[in-house]
Amino acid sequence: MLDILYQDEHLVAVHKPAGLFVHRSYLDRHEKYFALQLVRDQIGQYVYPLHRLDRPTSGVLLFALSKEVARIMGEQFSENRIHKTYISICRGFTPEGGIIDYPLKEKLDKLGDKFVSENKPAQQAVSGYETLAQATLPIALGKFPTVRYSLVKLKPKTGRRHQLRRHMAHLRHPMLGDINYGDNKQNPFFGEHFGFRRLMLHAWQLEFVHPVTRQRVNIRAPLDDQWQHVLTSLQWQNPDDGCPDICR
Repeated sequence: MLDILYQDEHLVAVHKPAGLFVHRSYLDRHEKYFALQLVRDQIGQYVYPLHRLDRPTSGVLLFALSKEVARIMGEQFSENRIHKTYISICRGFTPEGGIIDYPLKEKLDKLGDKFVSENKPAQQAVSGYETLAQATLPIALGKFPTVRYSLVKLKPKTGRRHQLRRHMAHLRHPMLGDINYGDNKQNPFFGEHFGFRRLMLHAWQLEFVHPVTRQRVNIRAPLDDQWQHVLTSLQWQNPDDGCPDICR
């Protein structure tokens, strides 16, 4: 069963674990479980997915419970009125913070997007980021005498595929565990040192105006045990303990 973070008669939000697809995908036809199916069975009614999280990303996943609410929320998402906050661990010492305004070419799936033109121009992509903590491990890796990590808060202003992962790679500070855009030396080291392999990207918070009550809703997914293990090992404060300051 998935942890339900928020539920009323119009919406339900769950904590999606890393490794779970949101819905059935040709990428892995042998998968038995999907978030949409699990939530539907858990609450006993049909649900409408409002956004997507990549399979390796954990965190807040929101569903509507009616077509009308799905339509209204879809407008909020398309107009970037849903405020998303992610937490990630990246290679190296990231700058203090700033805005990444770097257009991205659309990432195409070989099967799902086989009829989409590969010559489509790059689309506007904007992300805000803030460095929360940094740490050094006195271990040589490759040509570097130490290993450096940064804990980063990220806020996408647009919604391109893999936007945050690609933007951090553009800054030369790729996310740990990112097999598409990451570091092929850091990723294995991270897995061996901490005892697990995964993308260190977590959809930590979702904030929006409720489509029916018009009240502001703030949903947060706490960091899981693997995240807690890394934070403790690197002597970093858990962002969950730093709220409300970190939520700004």
